[in-house]
Amino acid sequence: MKLTILGSGTNVHPTRAAAGYLVKTDQLLLLDFGPRTLKNLMAAGVNRHRIRHILFSYFQADHFADFVHFFFDAVFYSKFIGKRPDLAIIGPRGTRKLFGVMLNNFPGFNAAQFKTTIREVGDQTFRIGRTRITARTVEHSKRLHCLGYRIEYGRKVLAYSGDSMDCDGLRQLCRQADVAVLDCSFPIQRRGPNHMHAGDCGKVAQATGVGRLILSHFYPIAERYDVTRQAARHFKGRITKGRDLATLTV
Repeated sequence: MKLTILGSGTNVHPTRAAAGYLVKTDQLLLLDFGPRTLKNLMAAGVNRHRIRHILFSYFQADHFADFVHFFFDAVFYSKFIGKRPDLAIIGPRGTRKLFGVMLNNFPGFNAAQFKTTIREVGDQTFRIGRTRITARTVEHSKRLHCLGYRIEYGRKVLAYSGDSMDCDGLRQLCRQADVAVLDCSFPIQRRGPNHMHAGDCGKVAQATGVGRLILSHFYPIAERYDVTRQAARHFKGRITKGRDLATLTV
């Protein structure tokens, strides 16, 4: 399994793209699609027209806004340049409503020469090819259903928190994961609402037996502190501060 970080920041970060992660198993999976991640997808040398499955954690703009540009480009490509595979959009409650409106009402979107399916998932496990995916509800927004994901392939496990606080759903996803990519929005000194800080990330990783912790989803304030060191106060395993276009083998 291979992970490429397309976006390790947030909407307001001046140098990092917002949330986006490319996972390669026997499939090519995209986890979230925040602003500026499409540019990084292309910079990573990935053929964006091979993307067949996009899994969203929830629907604030920093997790899905670049889908609009991606889909417009896909429609143009399918009409005038070449054939592209069908597309599956997977996400929490509200996915059908949001993307149904988007695909049926955005100018030109209904001219796609490929099929798009929209699937809502809850707390469940499903397979895409030989890849096993578990979705769990995580605590972040009271208004929106938020998911984290656990991806299993070839005896390797990757956990992705999306935006989340420390909660039972997140800990279930992280249990004995080889790699966990966790929401480290803030340093301990400046904790914000509905997100984890570096110490929370370390505690979750230690309690669930994670092999390697990837800190990501930084607000600018997180750059002013040594969040890796803060997480290491609670987690004794390997810690990496995520960066855009970083690639690792799980």
